[in-house]
Amino acid sequence: MDPVVVGRRVRALREERGISLSTLARLAGVGKATLSGLEHGTRNPTLETLWAVTAQLGVPFTALLAEPAAEPIVHGTAVTATLLEVFTDTDATYELYRMRVAPGVVQTSPAHQPGVTEHITVFAGVLRAGPADAPLTAAAGGHLRWVSDVPHTYAAVGDEEVAASLLLRYPRH
Repeated sequence: MDPVVVGRRVRALREERGISLSTLARLAGVGKATLSGLEHGTRNPTLETLWAVTAQLGVPFTALLAEPAAEPIVHGTAVTATLLEVFTDTDATYELYRMRVAPGVVQTSPAHQPGVTEHITVFAGVLRAGPADAPLTAAAGGHLRWVSDVPHTYAAVGDEEVAASLLLRYPRH
């Protein structure tokens, strides 16, 4: 993902909504300097920062990609996610990711906009993920689902990296 392209998209989406830089930074829980650097393409933002910003803008994560590259990869504290497909129907936009969760670290992600759900199928390892105050656990072959409009976490249980798919569903309003 090109930080300059992402920054331009963030700024355009923010301005389309008439939101000031200061207001978006406050709502997203990121520093004003961080958001300014993101918009100018001088900062390489984390996955957590981008999700916090898109949640406050009310758009799917992929809205930051002006022209999606073939399988863009995003990195968080514990999660590395490769976008496989974006598709829409009359009620929602979906983003499908191949996801890896590194052992030994917990990633906390900010709340998405209201009604967003996450669906994870675990292929290898054991994953603990879901609402920060009530995470769920699944081993290989298992499935997790939760409404992700609250802060949520991802963590590999034990020493094995988790391999999984992640489907995000963004309802249309």
